Amino acid sequence: MRRLHILCEGQTEENLATETLRPYFTSHDTYVTVSVLTTRRTVAGPDSKGGVGRWNALDRDVRLLLRDTSIQVLTTLVDYYGAPSDAPGMKNRPQGTPYDRVAHVESAIAEAVGDPRFLPYLILHETEAWVLACAETLGELVEEPRLADSLRAIVESAGGPELVNDGPNTAPSKRIEGLYPTYRKTRDGPDTVCLAGVEEIRRQCPHADAWFRAVEERLGTRQPG
Repeated sequence: MRRLHILCEGQTEENLATETLRPYFTSHDTYVTVSVLTTRRTVAGPDSKGGVGRWNALDRDVRLLLRDTSIQVLTTLVDYYGAPSDAPGMKNRPQGTPYDRVAHVESAIAEAVGDPRFLPYLILHETEAWVLACAETLGELVEEPRLADSLRAIVESAGGPELVNDGPNTAPSKRIEGLYPTYRKTRDGPDTVCLAGVEEIRRQCPHADAWFRAVEERLGTRQPG
């Protein structure tokens, strides 16, 4: 059986990968494993997990995982917003659309690692873009129908969930928290995406859809058409 490993930035991404992505890819005859980025290794006691501070932490975990020859495809679930400023491609991002810029960084990261099994993926601009794509489901989940209307207006104004920008006060998660202060990032977000389903994400998020297609192509599970 094919094996896909998803390296996650933190608990939100881990929950998303475990609850939604694993069942989705498993249905395509793929064994899916998930881990969280190790940010600090210690001699005694457990290592620190979650968050991407510097590129070397992500690079180290990727290279360690690639030692496992049973992994056919290794990918990441890391927010583009807040990605390490010293990651390959970050300092020479081109002018152009957010899609152009994130693709440039992903390509540079892939080239730096240099293993054909590695498919870096940066969520544009962060995990909550996927939640914005499922605004109606979030409103139903938290029993706040007006929240869905407000979030849909934000998405329409930006031109799509992935284009809601990455400022410290205007990133997708900040938009949601501003409208619904009791939003639980690690629980409400993953639950919303799980309930709405992968196809809704693929329909509204072109960069995410391209990633799904790339994973399926590398695994050899993509259906024609």
